[in-house]
Formats: sequence, structure tokens, C-alpha cells
Amino acid sequence: MTAELTRGQNHPLPRTRLEIRVSAGTPIVAGATLGDEKGTVHGVEWVAHPGTPTLPGLEVSRQAAADHRLAVDLDALPDTVHRVSVLLALPAGGQGPVRFGAVAAPFVAVTDLDGDEVASYTVTGLDRESAVVALELYRRQGAWKVRAVGQGYAGGLAELLTDQNLPQAHQLAGTIHEAVARGLARSVPAPPARAADADRPRQTAAPAHGPDHGAAPQGTPGPVPPVSPYDDQSPAGPQTPGGPGQHGTQQPYRGGTGDPAPAGQTSTPTGGGPIDYSHPRRQNAAPPPPPAAPPAEPGRPARPVAGDATGWSMEERLYNQVWGMFEDLSRTTAAYRSAVDFADSRMEKELDQALSDPRSRIGGQGDAAREAARARHDQLVSQAREVLDRDVAQLVAEAEVVEPALPAAFARWDNPVWHAYRVPMEIPMALRLGDLHLPEADRVRIPLLMRLPLERGLWIDSGRSASLDGSVSDSHETRRLGLETAVAHAARLLAVYPAGEFTVHVIDPAGAGAQPLAPLVQTGVLAAPPALGAAGTADVLARLTQRVDLVQMALRGGAPDALPPGVDTSQQLLIVNDFPHGFDDRAVNQLRYLADEGPAVGVHLMMVADREESAGYGPLLDPLWRSLLRLTPVPDDHLADPWVGHAWTYEPQLVPPGSQVLQQVLAQVAAARRSWGG
Repeated sequence: MTAELTRGQNHPLPRTRLEIRVSAGTPIVAGATLGDEKGTVHGVEWVAHPGTPTLPGLEVSRQAAADHRLAVDLDALPDTVHRVSVLLALPAGGQGPVRFGAVAAPFVAVTDLDGDEVASYTVTGLDRESAVVALELYRRQGAWKVRAVGQGYAGGLAELLTDQNLPQAHQLAGTIHEAVARGLARSVPAPPARAADADRPRQTAAPAHGPDHGAAPQGTPGPVPPVSPYDDQSPAGPQTPGGPGQHGTQQPYRGGTGDPAPAGQTSTPTGGGPIDYSHPRRQNAAPPPPPAAPPAEPGRPARPVAGDATGWSMEERLYNQVWGMFEDLSRTTAAYRSAVDFADSRMEKELDQALSDPRSRIGGQGDAAREAARARHDQLVSQAREVLDRDVAQLVAEAEVVEPALPAAFARWDNPVWHAYRVPMEIPMALRLGDLHLPEADRVRIPLLMRLPLERGLWIDSGRSASLDGSVSDSHETRRLGLETAVAHAARLLAVYPAGEFTVHVIDPAGAGAQPLAPLVQTGVLAAPPALGAAGTADVLARLTQRVDLVQMALRGGAPDALPPGVDTSQQLLIVNDFPHGFDDRAVNQLRYLADEGPAVGVHLMMVADREESAGYGPLLDPLWRSLLRLTPVPDDHLADPWVGHAWTYEPQLVPPGSQVLQQVLAQVAAARRSWGG
């Protein structure tokens, strides 16, 4: 099952011999660097590029192209190598685009030797950058993982290599571009038109380079970009069949298999060109750009449009748009905070200078200097606030358009989309767990979307510290809210999965969660009634542990279909309430095992617990808490942003008081499960 990564996410690599496939809408340069434990690249001999395409355990393309295949053998890498960074860059000195913001977002996929995707990543959010670290393979405790990086550099390869602590960065960047230029000079031009075909009309396409190059006139063969001899694929990017090209000109369809037609030729046999036998609906390259937004009125900002992002489907476009809104709010808030910090430091410096002279400490001169410093401070802060308010207003307008257009998996419980709910046939990209906001922009709520299938469990913190303002201090109240939050998340998971593909188990040793668990119990969507007492806890944990063991053995033996009869192959969710009550040492170890090994084989945890109540286990449970994503039943600013360092306030998505939407949705889920099972 392919893991579709977003920036910063990682995924384990089940194989050591891999291919890294890159697709872009224009010819790009692909390379890789080898780093030690700290990520340091110790010399040019640690860099694979078109001039030196082969290193131990690594081989890259020898030419700029729109599609690349990089071969990686992790076992053949030197022992000192702990990180492999995949680099993408636009060729310098050519006639093509000079920044990634002018081309389709590059798409990178890690596959095994059979072509099965392990993980993929669409490098979005680039603008003026001409080089980017797309992803990295890294070794942690003897195991290899892949992480989506997406770090761009406006200074190109030289700045990228300098950031990797390479002393000869500028010299090596020049060497790489020279090697690419020599390859371009050696490329074979298009064959001349045959005399017998002179009277045949020819359709031409726009070249794969920048907007200054329009479509070739009728009857004239268009220019053909060079084809990489490494992977025998055309450098021009994919286009929608019969749809407009990258800059508005008509493009022929270019498939992902066979011999694709280069730019300047069509896939029809005109002029003796090759026939394109590729499947017309294959989508194995970079997604198309978003649709054009309606023109803005003079003097007013552009009107926001739902789905204004790249993606193959509306769901993917909305997901990427929400991620873009998060980045925009994070960026503009960081700029505002930086401006305020600068204004504060400048005022302090001016006050120190004004008061450094003893003669100006008293009297009108000192007062005037202080007033002037404060006035300049207030002016700077006011200017920064105006910019922030402008950006926030634009994000508010965008949120008002995007929120009603979200599918059920992304929508709030009060969204009308739930009134037309039907059990889906496919798993969505992600699931909404709540909202995020910052104190400077309280009007903007960014949906917190988690990719599916889940890669880690959830921890609903029911401790007293979960309340941001201290308004909820009663331990019984926080436990009730915590379990209600868990039920809302579980119901949403059940609702977005197809019938029979998601199963929920509940452990409630003391039976204290009967009221919050009522929607799940009464509608019959649980696999069994909530387990009570130590015996019930042990039974559920034993069955789920056995399932993990069986699936792991089947996968390691290369026979995933050879499971014993009766093994439930659907995704499993275990809700644990009131932990550690009812858990002995064996049960605690089984719970840790499920948290560590379960997500890889479709078994996930949702803990509703107060960490302080399990303090008696000491550091034994620290790995358990670290493996889970901590959420709270009340607003709390515990989610840190590793990008710019913001502390985001998280708000859970609960069902509005008095609403019956949860019961209605779960009733449809239960009916679909009965129909599917019967």
C-alpha cells in the first residue's frame, strides 16, 4: 500500500534495493548526496550527478529530463553513510524556466524493483526556488526510512550544496551544469520532413520550455528537447489528453509507458512519427495544475476558489489547498512576529542610546527621545499589523469558500455534507481531527487533516493539564470529554471507510464510559460489546496481538493472501478508556507491542488516558506516549510547528449539542456493514 507523504512525514522502507522515480513538467537535473549521521557531505566524491552518475549503491540519470529513475541499493552503501538526499534542480543557462513556481510540482515516488510504490511525495509550495531537496533516505537504529523534505533554494544548486556543508559547493554546481550543457549539445535534433509528406497537415505542440517559446507554426516541425539516454524517456512533462499545455497551448497526450511522443510531435502517425501505444488514462506522473481562477476586479484581490491547488482529483486539490492555507498563515504570522521583535529591539536600542548621556536622562531632551522611540516602535508594529490583517482577511475569505466544498472526511460535523452522507466506496486521502489556529489570527481555522491509512495511534489526553484556560478542572469531566472526543474520531473513521474495511474494538475495564460510548454501542457498529474487567481486557489484547503476528508472518513470507480462515483483514482500531485501570504487566506489554508494530499491519490505538495516573510504571511507558499523536478534548496549544516554531492551538471536532448527525451516520454505517456481511 502506497504511503502518500506530506512535507516532514516519514515511512519505513521494506526493501533495500529501490528505485526513485521523478516526474516533472519540464526537463530537470536529478542527483543525490551521501551524508553521515549529521547529514554532512564530506566531499564531491559523496555526490552523484550527471557528470559522475555512479557511486557505490547509487546511480542517477546522466542528463536533464522530465522523468528520471534513480537506482539505490542501501546494502551497498558505505557504512559511514546514514543519509541519501535526492536533489532536483532546473538546468542553468538554458531557455527553460528558471524557477519551480513556473512549472508543475515535481512528483517523486520510491518503488521496489517490481515497480510497486512504497511511498510518494508531490513537492508543492515552491516559488522562486530553482533547486530542492525532494526527499531523503535515512538510517535510524539500523532501519532505513524515507522522509519527505521539500526544502527549496532560490540560489540553486550552489546554495543547496552549501547548506549540506560541502566545501566545494559552488565549483561542483558549475561542474554539474557544464555536464548537463554538454549532454544537451550532444542531443539528436528532430529529423527533417520527408518530401512525400510535405503536403500533409501537421499538428505541433508547444515546447517543454518557458513561456517565451510559443507553439511552432503549422507545417513546421517543432523543436525536440533532448532525450535522456539513461532512462529512454522524454523530458517533456505529462499533459491531460487533448487539454491545454503548460502555458495555454494545445498539447498531445503523453502516456507513462511505451515510447512517448516528444514535444513538437503528436502521438498520431503524421510525418512518419512513432505511434503512442500508452494507455490514455494512466496517471503516473505529476498532477495537472489547478484550474484558472476568475479574474480579479480592478483594485481588489483575487477572489478565492475552492480547489485552487494542484491535484488529480478535487479531493486532492482541496487537501493541498488546506495545506497551502496552513503555510500561508504560518508564514504571515512569522513575518508579523519577526517585525514586532525587530521593533522592540530597535526601541530598546534607541532608548539605550538616548539615556547613555547623563545630561539627557532628565529634562525635556530625554523625554523627547523616549517619545520619538516609542512613536517609531508603534509605527513599525502598526505597519506589520496592517499586512497581517490583510493576509488574514484573504485567508478568511478563502476559508469561507473552501469549508462548504470539503468532502465528508474533511468537513466539520455541522457541515451540510453529512446530511447527504452515503457509505463511500473508496478510502479518502485524509481525515479531519480538529482545527488549528494562532492567537494573532483567531478568525482563521485551519483543518487538521491526518493522512489515511493511519501511521500512528492517537492519545486523547484526559488529564487536568489538557485545559488551556483551566476552565475544565474536574477529572471526571475531562474523562467524559476525552471519551466523547474519541467516539467522534472513531465514528468519523467508520464513516469514511467502505463497509467492512474498518473495525472498532473498545476496552472499558471499569465500565465508566457507558454514556459516551452509547452511540457506538446502540447502533451496533462495534465488533463486540466493550470489554470489561481484566479478563475482557486480556481477551481483546490477545486477539489483536495474534492478528498482528499472523499478518507480519504472512508479509515476511511473501504470502499476504495465505492468512488462516477467520482472520479479519480490515483496519482495526482499539479504543482504550481509563488506562491503566484493569491492565496487568502482561497487558501493558501487549499494548506497547500493538503501538509499535500494529500500524504497519493495520492495527491502531486510541488511548483515552491521563499520563499522570500511569506514572507508577516510570519510564517503561515513555515509548508508548511518544508513539501516539497527543490530542486534547479541549482547546490547547500543544501542537508545535517544526517549520517556523509556532505553537498552534488545537480544537477538537465534536458533534454540536442536540445534533443527531452522529447517530444517523452510524446507523447508515451499521446497515451497510450488515448488507456487506450478509
